[in-house]
Amino acid sequence: MAVRLAEPIGMTLILPFMYQMVGGFDIVRNPKDISFYASLLLTSFTVCKAATSVHWGILSDRIGRRPVILIGLLGNLLTFVLFGVSKSFTWALVARSLNGLFTGNTIAIKSVIAEISDDTNRPRMMAMLPLMWNLGTMLGGAVGGLFVDPVKKYPWLFGNSALFHEYPYLLPCLVASTASFFGLVVGYFQLEETLVVKPSTVPISGAASETTLLVSEAQSEEGRCAVNIRPSPYSKWDILTPTVIRILVTNAIVCVAVAMHNQLYPIVAATDVVDGGLGMDPQRIGYTLTLCGVFVVFLQLTQYPKLERKYGALACYRRGIWLLVAFSTTLPFLSILAARAGNSVEHLTGFNITKVLSPEFCLFWGFLIIQLYIRMLGDTLAFTSVNLLAVNIAPTKADFGFVNGLQQQIAMSAYMVGTLISGYLWSWSIKHSFPYPFNSHFVWVLGGVSLAASWYMTLPIPDSVNIFASGFNKHSRTTSDNESTNTSS
Repeated sequence: MAVRLAEPIGMTLILPFMYQMVGGFDIVRNPKDISFYASLLLTSFTVCKAATSVHWGILSDRIGRRPVILIGLLGNLLTFVLFGVSKSFTWALVARSLNGLFTGNTIAIKSVIAEISDDTNRPRMMAMLPLMWNLGTMLGGAVGGLFVDPVKKYPWLFGNSALFHEYPYLLPCLVASTASFFGLVVGYFQLEETLVVKPSTVPISGAASETTLLVSEAQSEEGRCAVNIRPSPYSKWDILTPTVIRILVTNAIVCVAVAMHNQLYPIVAATDVVDGGLGMDPQRIGYTLTLCGVFVVFLQLTQYPKLERKYGALACYRRGIWLLVAFSTTLPFLSILAARAGNSVEHLTGFNITKVLSPEFCLFWGFLIIQLYIRMLGDTLAFTSVNLLAVNIAPTKADFGFVNGLQQQIAMSAYMVGTLISGYLWSWSIKHSFPYPFNSHFVWVLGGVSLAASWYMTLPIPDSVNIFASGFNKHSRTTSDNESTNTSS
């Protein structure tokens, strides 16, 4: 699990200071264009990750999970140092793109969890993946907000540092790199290879059938070899049944909307209230991102396992989508409270106690905290459940890498689309004076409508996807998808 922390810390590290960083590059001519270039910076990561996810998954099926995880961690370590010394938008874009190339460890980690778990503990172990992810996002947001530009923020400690004066964004990137370094050391010394598959050996006597084991237990122990891997009996097209496709498509739509949320929240929070934003500084944004991480730790440890056992992964997936619909359609109205609160919103504690304790200020932060809780509950239910569903629909353990890699590639491609269009549409919406819903609410409303459509598409998915399918024969999978077809008709 320590390995799982590295990527989200690096991914969310730049969110608190991204708006200010991009604004300091010479490429920006109009402050209202900052969100567009910021979205390009975020999109470069997702483009490269999406383009390589399936390849990392297939590679982990061939050479093992452990090498892929370690390569990803080493890449994270090096590329974030490069990002920290960026002096131009081009340099930052290249460093961010390289960072996206080395994120195949997500695919391998899911496969490792699936291979070492069983039906009694798989939901809880799968819940640990988004738990560690969101813990990493909490730490990343906090580090990015607290350690950016240390010369100005902590002059008593870094005031004489020429290095951090020249590179104000290096310190948080170095902290993120230490997380990757720690994960690399733990992974190198503690992580064991889990991809040890029985070779294909047909029994000497007796005709083989769909239900005949290819090797006996004794033969499998004697012939077990990490490089002599039995291929999956299913082709890639056999795996892509209607139920699998529906899960992947709905997950893609959810990822587009959530990418809009993740991209826009720090930008909207930093945007002036007159343009539909919340008027917050990087430190306050970092606090709210940290609060999101606290919520996720609570939800993953105490709530999700209970909800999954009671309702099943599919029902949790649907409920999570509806919560995200509620968040997306109501959050932009907080700008009205922020505008009425005036300058008091800029002060979490205070210089003007009357403004800090004003009803507008209290209502603003109260509703913001509620909105963030709804968002993280929706994220937890939706993404933890879809990770579990992706494992459940893989027909054999030899297909874990492909299925997880395909899910990751589709999700990151969708994430890339959401990140790119959200920045452009937000920049467009605040430049014009169109009425609702084409004003600053437009991107949020678009995300809510997309999520509602995704929920509707999940209705024909059969409840059989709540069952771990690895080891099912082809007839069982065909029957399951026939059920899906009959339900949809």
